[in-house]
Order: sequence, then C-alpha cells, then structure tokens
Amino acid sequence: MRFDPARVAPALTVLYRLWVRSMRFQYSNNLDRIRACLDSGRPILLAIWHEELFALTGFGTTFLSGRLATVVSDSRDGELIAQVLRRIGFATARGSSTRGGLKALNQLRRHMIDGRIGVITVDGPRGPRQEAKDGAVYLAQKAGALLFPVRSRPSSAYVFKRSWDHFQLPLPFCACEVHFGEPLEFASGKMSAEELHQGSQRLAQALHDTLSIR
Repeated sequence: MRFDPARVAPALTVLYRLWVRSMRFQYSNNLDRIRACLDSGRPILLAIWHEELFALTGFGTTFLSGRLATVVSDSRDGELIAQVLRRIGFATARGSSTRGGLKALNQLRRHMIDGRIGVITVDGPRGPRQEAKDGAVYLAQKAGALLFPVRSRPSSAYVFKRSWDHFQLPLPFCACEVHFGEPLEFASGKMSAEELHQGSQRLAQALHDTLSIR
C-alpha cells in the first residue's frame, strides 16, 4: 500500500516532538564552541553514526532549532523523512551515496556557507555499521569547516539488533547524554584518495573516542 508523505508527515511530526520533549538532555561544553564558531562565520559540520539519529536529531531541534541542515535520501521514504525534518526546522539536501550523492553534498555545503550547521551520518545510509565513509571529510575540507564528532548515550533505549546499524530508539522520559568531541580540521587544496581515507579513519576514531569523554 502506497502512502502520501504529505498526509503522514504532520502526525509523525507531532509524535516526534512529544517524544523528544519527554527526554532530558545533558551536553558537553563544546556546544558553546560551536555557537561561537557560527557567530564568527566559520562553517560547522557535525558527524554522527546512523544508529544515533533519533536522539541527536531531537537534541538538535531542542538546542539548535532552525540552524541545522542534513542530507536526506531522494527515495519515497526519504520524502517522508524530509517533510518531517523541514517541519521541525531542518534544511535538507536530497541525495544519497548511491544516487545524487555529490549533488547533495554540494547543496549541504551551500547551506553551511549560508550559516546553517551541517549534519551527516558518516556510515549511512546502508553501512557497514560504524565505518566512516569519505563524504564527511570531503565536505568539511571543501567548505573549510570544523568537523565535530557527536555521540549520544540514552539511559534507556530499544535497540533494533536486526537492522544493519543497530538503530537506537530512546525510550520516552529517559535521560540522554550528548557528547561533542574535539573538531577535526583539514588543510585547503585538493585531497588525494589516500588523504580522504586517512581523514575518514581519523574521524571514525574520534567518534569512538568521543563517547568516553566525561
């Protein structure tokens, strides 16, 4: 049965807002650093794992409302997600690693240059889980952006262990820690394939390290 995203999105948006409002977020001080960078005109890109999308999107709409932009698949399911995201204050760039990926990254770069915070799932949309692809490093370097690793740790969550990413659904009324790691920065100029790969490995390690920050 086919669904109309325009009919479903309003109800999903209300449900998501209520769910997120029930959560209690705690965050590290690097959020203030991100705000200071934005105020100075420095582009910012946040790198996250796909499995932590629910909590980190909710955090963003709570503390950075109206300042975020992200890539969304140009599939039919992606249209539903894009409509919900736009209703909660995100700008979107449509595309994926398998179709229209470079175009979407360039759209996201323009959003960042216009003053929005870019958000990218570095192992999405299909994995492998917690393996950083090169898109985040490529985009950060092209935009001259600081690339911040971001992780979440909900106090209670249902984990979909059969999904490729082990997607985490935080339970209503849970507490959720959000950790911002130290940013990565890349020199201007053309990057080789090897440099992109090394940068992505650094990012993956930074994401793993970030959750240990207290």
